[in-house]
Amino acid sequence: MVDQVSAPKSGKSDAFQAIRKVAPGLALSAVVALASVAAEPVVASALKGATGRPVTIPAVVIALLIGMALNRIAQRPLHAPGITFAVKKLLRVAIALLGFRIALGDIAGLGLGTALLVVVAMAATVVAGFLFARLLGRDAAYGALAGGATAVCGASAALATATVLPPDPKRDADTVFMVVAVNALSTVAMLGYPLIGAALGYDDLTMGIFLGATIHDVAQVVGAGYSVSEAAGAPAVVVKLFRVFLLLPVVLGIGWWFASRGGGADKAKVPLPVFAIVFLVFALANSAGIVPEIVRSVAGEMSRWGLLIAIAALGLGTSVKAVAAVGWRHIAVVCGTTLVILGVVVAGLGIRG
Repeated sequence: MVDQVSAPKSGKSDAFQAIRKVAPGLALSAVVALASVAAEPVVASALKGATGRPVTIPAVVIALLIGMALNRIAQRPLHAPGITFAVKKLLRVAIALLGFRIALGDIAGLGLGTALLVVVAMAATVVAGFLFARLLGRDAAYGALAGGATAVCGASAALATATVLPPDPKRDADTVFMVVAVNALSTVAMLGYPLIGAALGYDDLTMGIFLGATIHDVAQVVGAGYSVSEAAGAPAVVVKLFRVFLLLPVVLGIGWWFASRGGGADKAKVPLPVFAIVFLVFALANSAGIVPEIVRSVAGEMSRWGLLIAIAALGLGTSVKAVAAVGWRHIAVVCGTTLVILGVVVAGLGIRG
C-alpha cells in the first residue's frame, strides 16, 4: 500500500524538479524576448530620427543581439538547462505550430525545380566537405561532419553525422566545435543573407527559398525569413523543413561511405524529425479548412513567442571566444562548405529566375 501511494508523489516530485531545473534559463530567455519586443519600436524611432527614413530592426534580431550581450550571465550552470530546453524543445514546438499558417498550396507552389535545386546544393555541399578537408589537411571524417552539418540542419545534423563516423579520440571535440561553428555562421547568415537577397533583387518567394536553402539552423531560417516578411518566412520554413527531412538519407549515405571503405561505422541512429512531421500534419489540417480561426490565431501567437524565446536562448548560448579558440583549418573547412551551398543556390536561383 505504501508503494502504491508513494509512486504518484514521486512522479509529481520528478515533474516539479524538472520544471525547477529549466525555469531560470527559460525565464532569462523570456525576459530577453520581452525586452526585444519592447525595444523594437524604440530602436525604430531612434533610427528614423537618425536617418530620416523608417528603418526597423525586427525583434528577433534584437533578441539575438541582447542574448549575445548577456552570454556571460547565461553561461552560469543555473541557466544552462532552460536555455537548452528553449533551443531544443520549445523551438520545435513553435515550428510545428507554424504549420497552421501554411497551406499545401504554398508547399506545392515551390515546384519541382526548387526541390531539385535544394537536393543538388546539399549534395554539392557534402562533397565539398570532403574536398576541403583533404585540401586543408583535415581527416575525411571532419569533412563529412562539416558537409553534413552545413547541408542539412546545422547542429542537429552534426550530432547525427557524428554517430556514423569512425571512432577517433578527437571526434567529440570536432563535434562540439561544429555545433558552435554552424550556430555562429547561421547567426551571421541570419543577419546578412537578407541583405544579399535584397541586393540581388529577390522577391519574397525567391528570398524565402534562398534563406531556407542556405542557412544552416532552423531557428535562424525562421528568424531571417520572418524578419523580411510573412511572405518570405513561409517558403523559408518549408524549404528548410525539406532539408531536415533529407537528414536520414544524407547521414545514412555518409555512414555507408565510411563503412564501404572499412571505416567501421555502425548503423546510423538518426532521430526522426518529429516536429517536421507534425508541422506538415498541421499544414494539411489547415489546407483542409478544418481548423477554427481561433485555433489558428492562438497557435500563431504561441508560435511567435516560442520562436522569439528560442532565438533569445540561441543568442544567450552563442560564444564568440569558443569559435576563435579553434584552429583556422577547422574554421576554413566549414566556411568553405557554407560558401558552396550559398554559391550553388544563388546560381540555381539565377538560372531558375
